[in-house]
Amino acid sequence: MTQRIFGISGWKNSGKTGLAVRLVAEFTRRGYRISTIKHAHHDFDIDKVGADSFRHREAGAHEVTIVSGTRFAIMHELRGEPEPSFEDILARIAPCDLVLIEGYKREPVPKIEARRLESANREPLAPNDPHIVAIAADHAVEGSTIPVFDLDDTNMIADFIAEKVGLLAK
Repeated sequence: MTQRIFGISGWKNSGKTGLAVRLVAEFTRRGYRISTIKHAHHDFDIDKVGADSFRHREAGAHEVTIVSGTRFAIMHELRGEPEPSFEDILARIAPCDLVLIEGYKREPVPKIEARRLESANREPLAPNDPHIVAIAADHAVEGSTIPVFDLDDTNMIADFIAEKVGLLAK
């Protein structure tokens, strides 16, 4: 089975994360199994200083896996290696109904562009990216040749994505 993938792109503070969270909740409510991939443009850490797993990484472990009865996480230290490709990360995702991508502006996957008046940059991405198939904005968008949704209309956006990627109704 081919993995269904849909992206959310936009500039910093454009509403990407809020939209992603609402879409995950909506698709989950509809009975789908959703996974997400978020691209960060900065150094990030999900581990607390002093935790055993942090100490393992600090000691030089290449991968540290934390497992409990509730969840597991694998932290992979690049240690100077290049950032893994989008395809490499996608290959690590367990089978699911839909993978929602936040960020990864340049990947050739269908995506919606989030736009907010408070964005760090208001330059539209859609005119220069043929993979942007819709816009979700908190303001009027004039002259668009692709569908435009209200940024907060999660149900309509979810319906659009489901149709675009071929998610069958549950």
